[in-house]
Amino acid sequence: MVHVLLITFLITLFYMAIANRMLTYVKVLAVQGILLFCVVFIQLTEINLLNLVLILLETIIFKSLAVPLFLAYILKRNKITREAEPHLPNFVSLIITTLIVVVTILLSNAIKDTHLDKIFFVVALSTIFTGLYLIATRRKIITHVMGYIVIENGVFVLSLAVGNEMPMLVNLGIMLDIFASVLILGIFLNKIGDVFKDVDVDQLRNLKDY
Repeated sequence: MVHVLLITFLITLFYMAIANRMLTYVKVLAVQGILLFCVVFIQLTEINLLNLVLILLETIIFKSLAVPLFLAYILKRNKITREAEPHLPNFVSLIITTLIVVVTILLSNAIKDTHLDKIFFVVALSTIFTGLYLIATRRKIITHVMGYIVIENGVFVLSLAVGNEMPMLVNLGIMLDIFASVLILGIFLNKIGDVFKDVDVDQLRNLKDY
């Protein structure tokens, strides 16, 4: 069951690579949060109230509700167009994402470690590199924020690749980090929206220090 969920998570990366609508990115991030909750819930060898509360807080409440709603608010607040405006065609993005997954599979097969769950490792690295790819190939600043959140999801999966138990303190630190980053970037986007009509990264070239 866990492998099915991870493969579904991997499919969401392909969907993000070819998606054009901004709200599609937000919805996919929410779905990823739900998938992460299911994966972690199944993986926990010992279910207790503290672990359950932490899982619900970090995945369902934060990743699936708080962050997507906040990003949707940012889109509405800045009147950002529906199109993500990628630098590369969707077909090329799909090919590159496929290559990323293939390379991570080859890399995982080259690692000889009995404590490493390879499918977690493949999904984690694929997610991290896909997030980097989204940041590098999208024009709008808000998609860079979403790419960063995808990277954070990859780090979350990577923390599960080395064992069944979640390091709670590490995940709390990751959650605090992503919350602060999204909050700061949200404020940044609000200020950029007051200056520019469209939050295109090319507009940042016009910023100068005086």
